[in-house]
Amino acid sequence: MSSWRAPFRGQNALNSFITIPGSKSVTNRALILAALATTPSLFHRPLRSRDTELMAQGLRAMGISIVAEKSESKEEIWKITPAKLFGPASIDVGNAGTVMRFLPPVAALANGLVNFDGDARSHERPLGPVISALENLGISIEHGSRYSLPLTINGTGSISGGTIKIDASSSSQFISALLLVGPATKNGITIIHEGENLPSLPHIEMTVSMLRQFGAEVDDSIPNKWSVKAGQLIGREMTIEPDLSNAAPFMAAAIISGGQVTIKDWPKETTQPGDSLREIFGKMGGKISFNDKGLMIQGTGKISGINIDLHDVGELTPSIAAVAALADSPSYLTGIGHLRLHETDRLSAIATEINKLGGNVVAEPDALRINPAQLHSGKFLTYEDHRLATAGAIIGLAVEGIEVENIETTRKTLPDFPGLWKTMLDG
Repeated sequence: MSSWRAPFRGQNALNSFITIPGSKSVTNRALILAALATTPSLFHRPLRSRDTELMAQGLRAMGISIVAEKSESKEEIWKITPAKLFGPASIDVGNAGTVMRFLPPVAALANGLVNFDGDARSHERPLGPVISALENLGISIEHGSRYSLPLTINGTGSISGGTIKIDASSSSQFISALLLVGPATKNGITIIHEGENLPSLPHIEMTVSMLRQFGAEVDDSIPNKWSVKAGQLIGREMTIEPDLSNAAPFMAAAIISGGQVTIKDWPKETTQPGDSLREIFGKMGGKISFNDKGLMIQGTGKISGINIDLHDVGELTPSIAAVAALADSPSYLTGIGHLRLHETDRLSAIATEINKLGGNVVAEPDALRINPAQLHSGKFLTYEDHRLATAGAIIGLAVEGIEVENIETTRKTLPDFPGLWKTMLDG
């Protein structure tokens, strides 16, 4: 793995317009819904990244046609044509949470054996609640009593459906995974969350919204309970929103360096958790407003710490922590214990890497306590975690001599982060 010298900007103000590629969360949910629909779908500006390509390859392995085309304006368009799902098939999930959790329920609708495996880290990530839920629905799954990857699903071509109680306190994806196949079950499905606080609720709201866009009938009127009626999904033509979580480092750049960065085509209404960045970075020193091009972030010359519960938007934590490490006052980021179960233990990794650079970060079981400190040059390890890599890039803007290990891991959700970063800096 190569090292990437993070470009140093200091206080040289920015003036940039950035187009963020499509949302991973939206693209992967849309792929599944399109695969289960009765008519073809067209997606404009889908995200092409490692996670979305793994999702597409997994669906193709079970018989779904996904063809990439170019529009007259050279934008990518994906045509998804549904088909009867079948095995045998082998699916590589990489280290993608959406793939390892969303595709097993889809595979249960296939007729035949479907094998799942992935990167070494994928074997350690929580998957048990999805496996248990499918077993409770009568699906035969081989997993050696581990309730984790690797596993094989022996699909019979249908899922009866019913009511499932599940503890999704470690990942909201457990619930989304089952909701997405709800319309394709014989009797519909009802999911009841039993357990501690549910993380990343906006992602479940995104799932519900997208189910409705494809024609599903969903009842989410009772907290911690979701019901999806059996019924046909209708394919649709849609434009994938920019990935607002991936906008975080570019917004952070304006706050750190001053000047302004405009994120093109930022939606006025969205279910993406990344929309919270407008409020969060506004409190940390950014001046944020909509203009005719998108969302503009202006640096004010001040970086303020923040006390905030990030339980619902945990994926934003690494970027926020990077900005907080450069602030002039302490920060306390809470409600993020579930991040210890992501691509890596993000709380431990963030604290370790910032402290190696002279920082003052304390990782608590469910929080990060970040105090102002003078940072210095050094190597920033990424633990094969794309969010850690972009956090290193953020710090490198303000601290000269930051070497980010394995910047290539950003391909998980961004096709060319270094190129986009250079585009921003070049204005």
